[in-house]
Amino acid sequence: MGRIVLGIGTSHSPMLNATLDEWMRFAPRDPTLRYFDSNGAPVSYQTLLEQAGGRFDGECTRERFAERQRSAHAALDRLAGEIERARPDALVIVGDDQKELFLDYNVPGLLVYHGATIPHRQRPAKPEWIDWFAAIQSRYYAESGRVDYPVDAALARHLIEQLVAHDFDVSAADRLPRDEGEGHAFAFVHRRLLRALPGLPVVPVFLNTYYPPNQPTPKRCYAIGRAIRAAVEAYPSPIRVAVLASGGLSHFVVDEAFDRSIVGALRDKNAEVLTELPAQRLVSGSSEIRNWIAAAGAVEHLPLDWVEYIPAYRSPAGTGTGLCFAAWRE
Repeated sequence: MGRIVLGIGTSHSPMLNATLDEWMRFAPRDPTLRYFDSNGAPVSYQTLLEQAGGRFDGECTRERFAERQRSAHAALDRLAGEIERARPDALVIVGDDQKELFLDYNVPGLLVYHGATIPHRQRPAKPEWIDWFAAIQSRYYAESGRVDYPVDAALARHLIEQLVAHDFDVSAADRLPRDEGEGHAFAFVHRRLLRALPGLPVVPVFLNTYYPPNQPTPKRCYAIGRAIRAAVEAYPSPIRVAVLASGGLSHFVVDEAFDRSIVGALRDKNAEVLTELPAQRLVSGSSEIRNWIAAAGAVEHLPLDWVEYIPAYRSPAGTGTGLCFAAWRE
């Protein structure tokens, strides 16, 4: 009988790949991006700036950026230490794909990868990224060549079989499309959190958080997490498993009140709050909160040991990322 012994939640924002000087360059770039308000409706940067009315000006200094950057990297180091100390036999990573692997002709709502290994390789920059931002994006991946990280294929197949037995329509894959390497949600974990444990077998679980029309509802995400835990507990050998949520929280407009309500629900194990989150709040980058909801379902038997929330504003319009890092453990 297996058991989940550790839960991890981590943001994977490009801001976490950036130098302090590069943090200073986000504000001039942010007016070119697309944004959504709290009702899920498109909103312009200029409108956000007018609504902010100067509230975030003091948040966008080099000193504040440096403070947040230090706190975020300290939290990442702490998460890496949690995994290293727990020494799980396998790590289930719940993450999303942003058309890095799955394109419009086939976007699975839920997919479990069960290949023997998962490739990780350098990714060429997109044409629109041929600037300083390209360097930040490239840091998710190897500088050159290819690494094949181990996958616990037996556990992955067991998860697939158990999910099907519990009426989940799950896709399965034993290789990545077009001979690509893993996407950023998974690459960040390998590059930043598993440096000391590169041989730790993983089980990648893909949730389509971003793209309509087949995004899992929050209630379904929580049920997926519970089903993952039940599957681990039904495993025929005494395997020790960690579960990790990659992504989130709110972005690309920081919604500090919303993020803190989610942190509170995670701490209080308030499944009702998590499962009833309105879909219009989970759009764009904020959609990755679904990964945290799934992880919360998987680790609801574990206490939330610590959490670090950092509202990483990067422009006077309040754009940026609600960075969050958390650990559940026995």
